[in-house]
Amino acid sequence: MKRLVRAVGIAVIAAVVSAHVGSPDTYFKGNAGPYDVNVFIRPPGVVPGLADISVQTNSAAVRRVTVQPVFWQTSTAGAPRPDVAEPVKGEAGLYSAQLWLMRSGSYSVYVTVEGTAGSGTAVVPLNSLATRRFTMERATGGLLAGLGLFLFFGLLSIVAAATRDASLEPGAQPDPRRKWRTRLVTPAAAVLLVIGITGGKNWWDREDESYRRRLARPLTAEASARVQGSRPVLRFTLTDSSWFAGRTTPLIPDHGKMVHLFVVRSPALDAFAHLHPIRVDSANFEATLPPLPAGTYRVYADLVHASGFSRTNADTIEIPDMSLTASVSSDADDGWLRPDGVAVNGVLRTESSLRDGSVMRWENALIPLQAGKPSSLLFTVRMADSSAAELQPYMSMRGHAAVTRADGSVFVHLHPMGTISMASQRSFVQRATGDTSVASIVAAASRDSEDSAHAPHDAEPGTVSFPYIFPEPGRYRIWVQVKRDGQILTGVFDADVAERELN
Repeated sequence: MKRLVRAVGIAVIAAVVSAHVGSPDTYFKGNAGPYDVNVFIRPPGVVPGLADISVQTNSAAVRRVTVQPVFWQTSTAGAPRPDVAEPVKGEAGLYSAQLWLMRSGSYSVYVTVEGTAGSGTAVVPLNSLATRRFTMERATGGLLAGLGLFLFFGLLSIVAAATRDASLEPGAQPDPRRKWRTRLVTPAAAVLLVIGITGGKNWWDREDESYRRRLARPLTAEASARVQGSRPVLRFTLTDSSWFAGRTTPLIPDHGKMVHLFVVRSPALDAFAHLHPIRVDSANFEATLPPLPAGTYRVYADLVHASGFSRTNADTIEIPDMSLTASVSSDADDGWLRPDGVAVNGVLRTESSLRDGSVMRWENALIPLQAGKPSSLLFTVRMADSSAAELQPYMSMRGHAAVTRADGSVFVHLHPMGTISMASQRSFVQRATGDTSVASIVAAASRDSEDSAHAPHDAEPGTVSFPYIFPEPGRYRIWVQVKRDGQILTGVFDADVAERELN
């Protein structure tokens, strides 16, 4: 079978350089010592810039909340002093703060909660990226230009008056010599002012160009598909020169996998796969393609670096009919879903049948979703007799979810602990011990893949929930994956997200 032709990639740079596509906000749900916390962080999009941080606690025992940004190359000793998050009036248990992010790269935000039960700290990874360049409004530019002209001619008037009249006695008239001197000095002053303004403009242009060059861009990579013998293969290849030049830190495993690949048929969103390719060499990763129908597919690749920086790369490929090829999964944690009749514009469902005969139900599907507003997506899995299904930890979590907007402008890989990467969090915790070697960070991240502590044991049987902030209104497709009896089961749901109501 002929080699597949790679199609165009998904275009918007600002959307794909961060940990997710089109979903820049960070949401962490977990613990700060004895306290349950929900942490929401909205990055500024410019560097330096102010990140908005909200911390929600459910305990009346909380007395004080502080937040501290720690750059990945420094320790807490080299970081700015923690800022106190102030209580939000009228909102019980909600604290708010702003933090300066002075450098591009990977940060961790130390959220420390103090109260009658003691103190505890949660480490929340955060990407600091310059993804946009603000432009001045035309009206503001016109106003400033007018004020600039006023100052320009005002300065010339001052120079002329000082040259002509400064040493005159009160009431005296300037003689012809003073007038000629004024006629010479004033144009010279105008020339100097023009030179100064031009120099300032050139400096500003150089700074602007330097900032443009520092705008974040994706680590270039591509996806391709081919048949190797009788085995259909999906290959993910890093092609960026900075990767080969060693200007990025190495990749580390997240949930025990070096790369998480998500494959979504477009535009119907009716076929889906979550794959874990195996490293072939330093830049190539391969996974066996499951028996997906032919079509155009969006491919998203989740990567985590040893610095704690996480990113999602996006590409588009064409997959032809591979029904005659042999497809044996290359990883036991791979999961996929073939079309089941749920159309993008179809009727919203609250239940999804799983391939083992159990049923997944979206318990709070009737609660309206609003863009920019924190939400919790709660799902249960029940057997045919309506009893709760026994779920196994799936890559150390109770479940995983993938969310995409129908047009592909948003894609995010969710966990019960939020949008953060567990490997990124582990890398910062490891660095805090003083051992910053890549080998130690990789070992710590690998241990997490076998640790079921991230699958809460106090959760209701058969339940899994995902905290998320939908970034934009529109129609979304949600895939929820759980593990039962060694099988990866995938449920699929649609959601309509409305504009946020302004209070």
